[in-house]
Amino acid sequence: MNIKNYVKGFGIKSLVVSLLLITIATTEGYGRNQGKKQHAQTENKNEQNIVREEIDYKAGETTLKGYLFYDENKTEKSPGIIVVHEWWGNNAYNQKRARMLAELGYTAFAADMYGNGLVHDNPGDAEKNAGVLYADMGLLKERMTAAYDVLVNSGFADPERVAAIGYCFGGTVVLNAANLGIPLDAVVSFHGGLAGFKADPAIKNTHVLVCNGAADTFVSQDDKDNFKNQMNAVGAAYEFKEYEGALHAFTNPESTEAGRKFNMPIAYHAAADADSWNDMKEFFSKYFPVN
Repeated sequence: MNIKNYVKGFGIKSLVVSLLLITIATTEGYGRNQGKKQHAQTENKNEQNIVREEIDYKAGETTLKGYLFYDENKTEKSPGIIVVHEWWGNNAYNQKRARMLAELGYTAFAADMYGNGLVHDNPGDAEKNAGVLYADMGLLKERMTAAYDVLVNSGFADPERVAAIGYCFGGTVVLNAANLGIPLDAVVSFHGGLAGFKADPAIKNTHVLVCNGAADTFVSQDDKDNFKNQMNAVGAAYEFKEYEGALHAFTNPESTEAGRKFNMPIAYHAAADADSWNDMKEFFSKYFPVN
């Protein structure tokens, strides 16, 4: 397995945005799966009542499976956030992060980038499927646009206020999404790949936060320098945070065991996890506050 392919992200020919924006496939709508709402009943309507709603939706001919999280007791629409998974797929960890955002007052949609709710348990399959998206920015945009449409049409999210966060593979995806002109007010990349990043002027419309592990061997100093230079060159607003001692995938408690099992330089870092989440909250308080 070539682990480097996992984080090359922007460093491939197909990232040339001008060649990849020729066509944008239209989404074919989405359907909520009846009977798949999950929520805890509350007696006090002033308390939160977080709902998890499983949603089947489509991008082109591909059926995708996402999860919408919102507070059923809120009377007004909330800012919406798309949550993009690690290369493992739209698993329980990604859904946990979406729920955490809902608990902060947002409407969050845990998006499926692979199709049919596909979740991997090994790096080989994960790398293969992530590579499909890295190699085809048109497909990436189509699937992110489909997730965007589900969120803004959900009835619980403010269609004028949408952001995205992502982890590892998902971090690279949300940066690409902003770079490709998807109308996102803000994006946050947690330990996402930065290799070969080339900023498009479209990214100026999005506030960007990058949360990077200082000990992440998948993100070189050249990658970091290039990212900053590219963002500066187009006048894009961004913040770049680093966390001492944090390896790749530092936010996921399961990373340490996965690193041992598959001999990968990834591990959970509790302090970096907490600090990066707080940095995200502070960032959103400035650029994407809850109502």
